[in-house]
Amino acid sequence: MVSKKTKKSMENINSRLQLVIKSGKYSMGQKTALRSLRMSKAKLVIISNNCPALTKSMLEYYAMLSKASVLHYNGNNIDLGTACGKTFRTHVMTITEVGDSDILARV
Repeated sequence: MVSKKTKKSMENINSRLQLVIKSGKYSMGQKTALRSLRMSKAKLVIISNNCPALTKSMLEYYAMLSKASVLHYNGNNIDLGTACGKTFRTHVMTITEVGDSDILARV
């Protein structure tokens, strides 16, 4: 069972993600995440909790090199895709411009 505090923080992150999707710039997927990290355009990388270990460590390494923040999403890849308003699943989401959201202050 999920605790009340975890559930509230997850809803908070989901609402901030919705705001980023409406007003900011983002990309979904491993290939585009690596591309934006290599070009140092990414400000935040969101990784789902069931992302493969090799992919997760590679994304964290590139994020460290490009000085981007990493947020480990508490849900799986289906939950991350649903939180972004998409009908497909995704392991990784990269935010390049936050828009009106204050999601970077959360991290």
